[in-house]
Amino acid sequence: MLEVRDLRVHYGTVEALKGVSFHLDAGEIISLIGANGAGKSTILRTLTGLVQPSAGTITFENSSLAGLLPHQIIRLGIGHVPEGRRLFPKMTVLENLKMGAYLQRSKTAVAATLERIYEHFPILQERGQQRAGLLSGGEQQMLATARALMNRPRLLMLDEPSIGLSPLMTAEIGKIVQQINAMGVSVILVEQNAMLALTIAQRSYVLETGHIVMQGEAQALLQDEGVKKAYLGL
Repeated sequence: MLEVRDLRVHYGTVEALKGVSFHLDAGEIISLIGANGAGKSTILRTLTGLVQPSAGTITFENSSLAGLLPHQIIRLGIGHVPEGRRLFPKMTVLENLKMGAYLQRSKTAVAATLERIYEHFPILQERGQQRAGLLSGGEQQMLATARALMNRPRLLMLDEPSIGLSPLMTAEIGKIVQQINAMGVSVILVEQNAMLALTIAQRSYVLETGHIVMQGEAQALLQDEGVKKAYLGL
């Protein structure tokens, strides 16, 4: 579904990604874990067209993403839930959701998608006329995720969805990611919470300073002594 080969990204003279390669199969959840500054968010921003790579190739469903603008990439079927949620705090929950469907031209299709969203996130229907900025942290994360789903992506990328949330809400976010995957949406999960990431993903990649230093089945990485010491606090 997605193939990334030898991806390199520079911020000025600083090389943030140093030849990163990975793939995602249709219907799969993969996770990218690592410390702050490892390059995880840069990967997602590059896949969405917000950052232009200095080298490498990105292929989504046999189409190159080279030179495409963010709205063109979203139209291809890639959704991005950014770190920090990036909601419109003074707009209502419903208005935020409709913003996620701005590329959809059929009002009937938007209404049908909204109904589907409400089935998975009933709290958002209850809070429909409430300002997004007044929601709890967990509710804001649900809204940011649901907004990305309004465009009916086949690939959803989530950047640190558990950040700032309680352990109970973090577990709930994990369940939501699995439910989204069960809907037929492939997922790339970027997380500093390595336990969460390795528990719900099928495969995982470990990044350090712009390099992938480990990769494999998530359950195997959970048992790796180096991963336990560096990322799980065990």
